[in-house]
Amino acid sequence: MQVQPFHLAIPVQNLEKCRTFYRDILNCEEGRSTEQWVDFNFFGHQLVIEYQPTEAVTNPVDGHDVPVPHFGVVLTWEDWHSLADRLKTANTKFEIAPCIRFKGKVGEQATMFFKDPENNALEFKAFQDMNQLFAK
Repeated sequence: MQVQPFHLAIPVQNLEKCRTFYRDILNCEEGRSTEQWVDFNFFGHQLVIEYQPTEAVTNPVDGHDVPVPHFGVVLTWEDWHSLADRLKTANTKFEIAPCIRFKGKVGEQATMFFKDPENNALEFKAFQDMNQLFAK
């Protein structure tokens, strides 16, 4: 199996201070962003800082309430679809069912969210075009 980039989304209370740290101190290239979150190329992996002023547990992203914090991995398109099918067959309770996010926009991706037995939120995503992973 080819190693794919890791994905981690972490909550931050000061988005601009953290953005400056990851961009200017760690020299991580900034990708797409909104007023709520910023993607970074974290040494070949996808790190997302998500503004959370309090102990909120979700963040609105493209019409879904995304659990924060969460982590996962970027799979190949084919592996993502295989995993989605396997999870559906196993009657997995999805936080966000398998879907295409940012359809027709920069960063278009397949994504799904579910929780492990200890309530940790997991996201598995895939890009048909891996150049979209860090696209702005």
